[in-house]
Amino acid sequence: MSLRSRLSGLHRPLTVFSGAMVVLAVVCATGLVLDDRVVVGAPVWSKPLKFSVSFVAYCLSLAWMLSLLPRFRRTGWWAGTVVAVAGTVEMVVITGQAVRGKRSHFNRETPFDAALFDVMGATIVALWVATLVVAVLLFRAPLADRASAWAIRLSTVLTLTGAGLGFLMTLPTPGQRHAATDTVGAHSVGVPDGGPGMPLTGWSTTGGDLRVPHFVGMHALQVLPLVALMLLALAPRLTRLRDERLRLRLVLVASAAYAAVLALLTWQALRGQPLVHPDGVTLTAVALASAAVATATGAALRRPAADPPSPPAPVHPTPQEREHAA
Repeated sequence: MSLRSRLSGLHRPLTVFSGAMVVLAVVCATGLVLDDRVVVGAPVWSKPLKFSVSFVAYCLSLAWMLSLLPRFRRTGWWAGTVVAVAGTVEMVVITGQAVRGKRSHFNRETPFDAALFDVMGATIVALWVATLVVAVLLFRAPLADRASAWAIRLSTVLTLTGAGLGFLMTLPTPGQRHAATDTVGAHSVGVPDGGPGMPLTGWSTTGGDLRVPHFVGMHALQVLPLVALMLLALAPRLTRLRDERLRLRLVLVASAAYAAVLALLTWQALRGQPLVHPDGVTLTAVALASAAVATATGAALRRPAADPPSPPAPVHPTPQEREHAA
């Protein structure tokens, strides 16, 4: 099958939106070079750049998954279209605020800024619900390879969880509850937004940051299907991986490991602890989770494959059948 025919089978609105985000990413990267304005401690064009790149991965993954549906394709088309429209509205707001030199998230400085943030909140809810619809359709779809099917299904569950964590950022911080402020909500926990951050991501290096689990959860949509596809690609070279049940077990272990990482990152962020400075309690939890994953992986690999079915026993003719044949 040619690349053109494969692309033609993808969800068109999601594909077009992804293409627009590629163009926007180039524009934002140019803005980083030419525009030296800073908003809340970060270059003004960094947020629309990160969001555009993230939307490319997110929407192309959904477009591919929707192309696998054997049934309910019309429902899937509408759900994907809602994601594309919601993403478009959100990016218009984020990019527009960047042009104005204003923060897009948590900004209630003026009625106009507050209205824009409320619009973004509505689009995120619409995007989450539409992705939930896609997840339900994928759970009902009889996909051919069980390992790939469960990788896709569980990736949507983890993605919905990661997206849902974004709502924690919209809650007022303790300081915001007791003082008049133009900002409601924050990325950071225990420290103000805009402090020292990691290169590229900007994640806080002095306090917790809810963007970390939010990002990791959202991109389960790419990671777990890639794990399943990698196992499938290795199957012709590694005899054991030709067993679909073994690939399924490994996918389930990978999904559990990803869920554990997401839970640990959320727990760490909510405790106000930066990703790059884990304490002894966090490191102990990481060690225990790693040991559990290693044990589960070993158990999955050691489990013997089922014996091939025995050939049917020979059927001996009865005396009456031999007499009739004679």
